[in-house]
Amino acid sequence: MASLVEAARADDCPYEVALVASDKPEAAGLAWAREQGIDTFAQSPKGMPKADYEARIDAALRDAGVEAIALAGYMRLLSDDFVHAWRGRIVNIHPSLLPKYKGLDTHQRALDAGDALAGCSVHVVTEELDGGEILGQAEVPVLPGDTSETLAARVLAEEHRLYPRVVAEWLRQ
Repeated sequence: MASLVEAARADDCPYEVALVASDKPEAAGLAWAREQGIDTFAQSPKGMPKADYEARIDAALRDAGVEAIALAGYMRLLSDDFVHAWRGRIVNIHPSLLPKYKGLDTHQRALDAGDALAGCSVHVVTEELDGGEILGQAEVPVLPGDTSETLAARVLAEEHRLYPRVVAEWLRQ
């Protein structure tokens, strides 16, 4: 999220960050976004039907004038209805070279498979988990002695470089 915000400050960036939303009201990124002067929305989904929770997020996004959504660290599955309402206007960054290793534990799965390369992918969000069109990828070598933590750190650095560039290219289309 921070890399998207930083990139948005460039004169030639085709987007601005209108809202930072989280399902964790205590998320550090919300405080950081407020310090940057960005509007925030926080709502815990606990004890709330998914449809009601997503309706609140949808309303906050629309009230903020959001036209496209870039997910960053959002670990909840979006309903088919929400994805349909925003069809073609949601992207996500995923810590694997899709279509490999959809879902969780991507770094350990790459290590367990003996992969020489890992990385990250930016993709359009569809109803299929991590299954939308791939817009961009960055490769990271798997090094001898890597753990899921060391590999994750190198992949995260690439995510921060890749995501703002790909979001900008996607929005310029």
